[in-house]
Amino acid sequence: MPSTAPHTVGTLLRDAAERLTEGGSETPRLDAELLLGHVLRVDRATLLAGPEAGVGADAEREFEGFVERRANGEPVSYIRGLKEFYGLIFTVDQRALIPRPETETLVDLALGRITTMLTAAPRHEDDPLRVWDVGTGSGAIVVALAVESRRRGYARDVRFRATDVSDEALSLAVENAVVHGVADAIEFALTDLTDLTDLPESAADAARADQREEADPAVDLLLANLPYIPTEVVPTLPAAASFEPVSALDGGPDGLDLIRRLVGSLDQVLGPSGMALLEIGADQAEAVKDVVAARGSGWIAHVHDDLARQPRVVEIVRELG
Repeated sequence: MPSTAPHTVGTLLRDAAERLTEGGSETPRLDAELLLGHVLRVDRATLLAGPEAGVGADAEREFEGFVERRANGEPVSYIRGLKEFYGLIFTVDQRALIPRPETETLVDLALGRITTMLTAAPRHEDDPLRVWDVGTGSGAIVVALAVESRRRGYARDVRFRATDVSDEALSLAVENAVVHGVADAIEFALTDLTDLTDLPESAADAARADQREEADPAVDLLLANLPYIPTEVVPTLPAAASFEPVSALDGGPDGLDLIRRLVGSLDQVLGPSGMALLEIGADQAEAVKDVVAARGSGWIAHVHDDLARQPRVVEIVRELG
């Protein structure tokens, strides 16, 4: 009689890694470990500590289905429905781009600027530091900032705004904010870049309507991780990217269409001492500096590298004078 003994963790991982290698995965073993850990509801350390452990038939079938989806190019994060970013777990799906590790550089820089601004000029609940995440996508950046601000004890001193042109992406961002308990600290709105024409008042603003100025309050810190992949490059990206929204990747002929538009709006959006932090492609530093320079005198652009020492974030501030 044929053996009915269940397959073990070790054999399933070995076979899955081989299948994923054939499917073109760049990290076949890691993909297999993450997917099997997800099926068995254990972390990688626990999984790898028991290679001889048996896996039941139902779990094996679910795992094989996941492996086949990954072999066909679907990102592991979409299959699992989650992605780790800045020490937090975010829900992810095809409504928005999957958060990338390099974007943590933008969060680090933003936290540093928030701390510096609050130290230089303490704020209070009635006049908070205003931080705007343009093109928020899954909400990973703004939620990470709100969670960390709360942990550091200055949540009441900062008010966050998160906007996106995609209502589906915005709904995902709201879900992530609710899960992490910071939805009350973030004003969400559907809008195109910094166009506030149709931006609704928050409940707090409505309650203070008689005290509001006609113009929207100036922003102290503007953040954006906009699409910056050149149009002709998008089809050449790894297969996993084909599952993500094209609108979250395609930045126009040279990748800078949306960045140009955003830079062009900074005069109207930022306060006198405000600044912008924009994520860019590793080969776009000089081009983005030229975009800023084309605005004429009055603005300076500094480039910050990520942990891989690749140009990743452009900081834009007004010239002193």
